[in-house]
Amino acid sequence: MADLSIENAGLLVIDKAPDMTSHDVVAQCRKAFGTRRVGHAGTLDPMATGVLVIGIERATKLLGLLSLTTKSYAATIRLGASTTTDDAEGETVETADASAVTDEQIAAGVAALTGDLQQVPAKVSAIKVDGRRAHALVRTGAEFDLPPRPVTVAKFDVLEVRREGEFVDLDVAVDCSAGTYIRSLARDLGADLGVGGHLTALRRTAVGPFTLEHARSLDEVIAEPGVSLGIDAAAKLCFPHRDISDDEAESISQGRWLEPIGRKEIYTVVDPAGQAIALVQERGRRAASVMVVRPATLR
Repeated sequence: MADLSIENAGLLVIDKAPDMTSHDVVAQCRKAFGTRRVGHAGTLDPMATGVLVIGIERATKLLGLLSLTTKSYAATIRLGASTTTDDAEGETVETADASAVTDEQIAAGVAALTGDLQQVPAKVSAIKVDGRRAHALVRTGAEFDLPPRPVTVAKFDVLEVRREGEFVDLDVAVDCSAGTYIRSLARDLGADLGVGGHLTALRRTAVGPFTLEHARSLDEVIAEPGVSLGIDAAAKLCFPHRDISDDEAESISQGRWLEPIGRKEIYTVVDPAGQAIALVQERGRRAASVMVVRPATLR
């Protein structure tokens, strides 16, 4: 197999299909690109579809530095039933006739779940409890509670209301901070309305600057391996820029540091040719690289 380690270093945006774990996608990408150096940012449940950001080769180092703090989803919430997992994959634990719930009550419930919230994560989440994942503890039958966590729901819009007998299905669009559980929004909305609720469909439409417009299906990637954004383009898209001279670019690519300019965030230093050289963070009197995007050996 050809050596793809240099030309395919970058980020791959996958439109994940249903019934696959994020780890399944990573495994398939490792085969397609012929490398073990593959990772992902922001797990998607098997039921969910949509944007999953994958790092290939040296770009795996980018994943932990990316500021993927905002996420967008399209989802369907069913009012009238609650489940063990707060989604359609769990067992129904309680039902109620939701047909009398009005559009005005739904709007008020959604408004109460918009803004800065203290949200209790779903028990089937990947949050650790005494060193074990919550979803693994649930399968053992263990009893435990997860503490609420601060999250921000910037947008919670109801796009369509469909009434199906005793159930009410809501198609919604949500913009939220990282760490927000959409299934928990479904659970809490149903609880607030007194009829129970759970998630029946979930599609992530954006993670940070990455949208479905950047995304490829896994089948497309397997047929024709290639990244969505090379490591240079990814560094320039995801971080603010600082222009530097050729001499400074040579210095930082060799592992030395630059003079700080008074910035707190991680930023990309860009040479006169427009190439991303490194991700830099200032500490004291040094602006040192946290990741060299373009080492001296590639210049």
